[in-house]
Amino acid sequence: MKTDKVASNGPGALWNRWIASIDIRSYTMIFALIGIWVLFSFMSDFFLTSRNLSNLFVQMSVTAVLAIGMLLVIVAGHIDLSVGSIVGLTGGLAAILQVWAKWPTWSVVIVTILAGVLIGLIQGWWVAYRSVPAFIVTLGGMMAFRGILTGITKGQTVAPMQESFRTIGQSYLPQGVGLFLGIVIAAALLYGLWNARRSRIKYGFEVGSPLIDTGKAVFFIALTFIFIFLMSSYKGVPFPFLLVIIFAVIFTFLANKTTFGRHIYAIGGNNEAARLSGINIKRRTLMVFVLSATMASIAGIMQVARLNAATISSGTMYELDAIAACVIGGTSLMGGRGKISGVIIGALVMASLDNGMSIMNVESFWQQITKGAILVLAVWIDIYSQNRKKSGKVA
Repeated sequence: MKTDKVASNGPGALWNRWIASIDIRSYTMIFALIGIWVLFSFMSDFFLTSRNLSNLFVQMSVTAVLAIGMLLVIVAGHIDLSVGSIVGLTGGLAAILQVWAKWPTWSVVIVTILAGVLIGLIQGWWVAYRSVPAFIVTLGGMMAFRGILTGITKGQTVAPMQESFRTIGQSYLPQGVGLFLGIVIAAALLYGLWNARRSRIKYGFEVGSPLIDTGKAVFFIALTFIFIFLMSSYKGVPFPFLLVIIFAVIFTFLANKTTFGRHIYAIGGNNEAARLSGINIKRRTLMVFVLSATMASIAGIMQVARLNAATISSGTMYELDAIAACVIGGTSLMGGRGKISGVIIGALVMASLDNGMSIMNVESFWQQITKGAILVLAVWIDIYSQNRKKSGKVA
């Protein structure tokens, strides 16, 4: 018996438990992202410069914000095809209020976000309380909102925005603030590690090797400070990317630490079981569409602030980028599974492909073909992994 106990705690057993605990899909996407960066760095010396990486993180911010909002919709078993048109409509509304009506920035931001909430309530009501498929409701919204945008702007480009508004999409954090942010993130990672281990010990769950857990924390802390160093060597951490981090933290807490988040995953995992357990599915469905449209309105503000203008083509096809970022990041289109961290990685993959191929002067149609092929591949990997799990359970 002693021999068996030693064997179960030996190096081989620890290694096997570590391998089993790894989220293969997430790490595959991280390695894929690194591979993309290495490939483009060989093709162009400009790709890994601080300036280009800063532009890359600014470019991915809108997609990341959209994808964060989209995540809960997909996890709940639905889809939102209207977010790109909501970006255009709410961005156009913000520009009209500021440029034509001369409203101050703070009131423009509040009204624009409230417009997103209203859109989410309307679409969510049709899906949740009138049982119209989300695909149809949001497809109709995609066309209707684009038409409304053309109507209220009269087909014109609305510009320029006030300087205070432009800071939302064009400003950078001072170096000292960026360093402080890195310290805060490092402290949060270490606290999260300690708190997770303490909780597992408290409730009698198996705890992984402290050396491995510490190694993971050190790895991500090192990445954080490398990122801050690279950004500081140009202009500093971009403010739009700071917003992405803030929303990622909020939605991670919402998804993992609240009853609402657990209900959304339960609904997507098994709708009937969720209903029988007493979950108010209609109310939860309404809320995920409100959150998605609200995040789309925030993305619309960021987009207009970065470009200093609102156009009728703003946000076109953004819904596909958001869906692709979710799927590439490991979110299952079947519902019930997905992580915010994976969404951020997926958005980075999409933005890196756009950025790298633009630097290489690859024609736009090849960029679309490449992104489409990667999306199909990501969905196939998801289906393949799920089938393997099912076959393993059967076996």
